[in-house]
Amino acid sequence: MNRRSFLAASAAALAAPGIARAQAPAWPARGPIRLVAQFPPGGLVDTVARLMAPVLSQELGQNVVVENRPGAAGIVGTEHVARQPADGYTLLMSHAIVHVFAAAVRRTMPFDPIADFTHMALLVEAPMVVLVRGASRFRTLAEYLEAGRRQAVSYGSSGIGSAPHLIGELLRTESGARELTHVPYQGSAPGLQDLLGGTIDAFIDPITTNVAQMRDGSLRALAVSSAQRMPAFPDVPTFAELGFPRLTAAQWLGLSGPRGLPQPIVERLTALVPGILARPDLMARFQDVQTLPRTPVPTGEAFVSLIREQLEHWRAVARAANIEVT
Repeated sequence: MNRRSFLAASAAALAAPGIARAQAPAWPARGPIRLVAQFPPGGLVDTVARLMAPVLSQELGQNVVVENRPGAAGIVGTEHVARQPADGYTLLMSHAIVHVFAAAVRRTMPFDPIADFTHMALLVEAPMVVLVRGASRFRTLAEYLEAGRRQAVSYGSSGIGSAPHLIGELLRTESGARELTHVPYQGSAPGLQDLLGGTIDAFIDPITTNVAQMRDGSLRALAVSSAQRMPAFPDVPTFAELGFPRLTAAQWLGLSGPRGLPQPIVERLTALVPGILARPDLMARFQDVQTLPRTPVPTGEAFVSLIREQLEHWRAVARAANIEVT
């Protein structure tokens, strides 16, 4: 082989990997794409995931399947996604319960709630409500707090370090109702049963699981943690209206992936989300459970900033209340 042929062959060999990369099929070239829901079937996370999956399948031209990986209040499934390849074939229904509230109260986490993920878009938010039974003597939040300044008055939550617990502790300190006593439960169901039975005075919980009882009058909401009043319950005031703006909070669900997700994949998904959330059929389903998107939809760095700000806020609340979960 002469020198000219040798150089030509060498140049072709060096260029070959670059050509192969350039001709690599664009994402998603194969399926399925797994959308991990870190809570059991039937709950809010699973419901929203199963609403999103078929629409994403249609938009992407590949099958998107929901994979439930429950455990440790959402941490098991979230950690699983953090350890997956950043190839766009494993996505996560990220949740404020894990990325904000658990991270705010736990001494250690098996992942960094921000750095170990590619957070793409906030999907929907579920505000929390202070609930009393329909026959309660407390007609307003002011009456409940006034009683809590004079005598022991209880409120329940779904567990120590949960979002409702942190809401309750912040309400206790900001209102001066020092006699508010926290009663933790293993989940919402037993606490709501005790509330209806008169064992506790109030219960703080996401609105999503209580819509039916609020409508039939067996439960009454004294305040809601959304930024504005809920259209379905216009008579329920927000905490901000009642003088507690720091209690504006929600348990949001988002779309995330492992750290280092390629930018073309991120751009494609973040471009799709606002249109998907605006679909009338999905909006109607979201309204049924009072879990709604924001307008405009926080995507990319706006979503990351929202997570970071909320995490800092609730970490400060947890430290002030000396709440720590090992």
